[in-house]
Amino acid sequence: MSQATLRIQKISGHAGAVPGDGMYRDIKEKQVCKLVDTTTCIGCKACEIACQEWNDLPFAATMFDNTYQTMPDTSWNFWNLIRFKEHVRTDGTMMWLMRKDQCMHCADPGCLEACPADGAIVQYANGIVDFQSDKCIGCGYCITGCPFNIPKFNPSTRKVHKCTLCADRVSENLEPACIKSCPTGCLHFGTKDDMKDLANRRAKQLKEHYNFPNAGVYDPDGVGGTGVIYVLHDITDPELYNGLPKDPHIPWAVKLWKHPLKWLGNLAMVGGAVGLFVHYLKVGPKIAHKNGNGAEGRQ
Repeated sequence: MSQATLRIQKISGHAGAVPGDGMYRDIKEKQVCKLVDTTTCIGCKACEIACQEWNDLPFAATMFDNTYQTMPDTSWNFWNLIRFKEHVRTDGTMMWLMRKDQCMHCADPGCLEACPADGAIVQYANGIVDFQSDKCIGCGYCITGCPFNIPKFNPSTRKVHKCTLCADRVSENLEPACIKSCPTGCLHFGTKDDMKDLANRRAKQLKEHYNFPNAGVYDPDGVGGTGVIYVLHDITDPELYNGLPKDPHIPWAVKLWKHPLKWLGNLAMVGGAVGLFVHYLKVGPKIAHKNGNGAEGRQ
C-alpha cells in the first residue's frame, strides 16, 4: 500500500520516534470515517463485489448456510461481508437485521498494540489502520488483539490481511470502493465529525418518525471510538447484529504482556547483567591452573 501521501502516527513493534510526527500536510490529515446506516441496507452485496474487485482479491469460494449471507465469516481474501439475521420484534413481527462487517479502524487498535513486527501495522494520521504484508511475520498476535475478530490468516503465505478502508483511494481524495458502489445511501464517507452528525440526525429521525425508540449510533469508547460507525435500530443491544460487541476492549492479556510483563522481562535482563558484573567483582574470573598430576583445572 502506498504511504506517499498519508502520514503515519503509530507503528507496530516500533521503539523509536515515528517519522514525520508533528508535521501537518492537508485535508488528508483529518480523521476520516465510514458511516453504515443498517436501517437502509437492502443486502444487495454490491459493496462486497466492489471490495473484491478494487483490491484485486483472489476468488473466495462461497458457502450456503441456510441464509442469504455470502459466507459464514470474512476471510483473508474476503474483507467485506454483509451479515444477515432474522429478528422477531416484541410485537411478533419479523424484520431483517443486516450489517456490513469489516475492519472498524479503531482509534486505539488492538491489532497494532499486539503486533511485535516493526512496521507490519501502521495507523495513519487520518485514523486508517493499514497492514503492510511484506513486513508481517505471521505470528497471528494481531488476531488475538482484535476485539472484532477481523484480521484473517492466509496459511499459504503465512500473512494476515484485512480491510484497509481503501487507503490508496483515500490518499487521492477518493471515497472507498464500497461507498462508491452502494445504491441506497446506506454508506457514507467523510470526516468523523460530519459522519457523527449525520448519524445522530438519522437516529433522531428513527426515534421520532419510525417507531424505533432505542435507535442510536454505535461508536464504542472502549477502543477510543472507531473509523466505522453504525446507525442501529436498537443501540441497547448491538449483539443482535450478528455479535457486534457491546463494549469492545483490547484483551487484557495483550495489555499485560505488552506492558507490565515486557517491562518486567527487561528489568530481569538488566538484573541478570548486574548480577554477573557483581559476581565478577566479588569472586573474580576463573583462572586455569595445574594440579599435582599436571592436569589443568579451574578455580
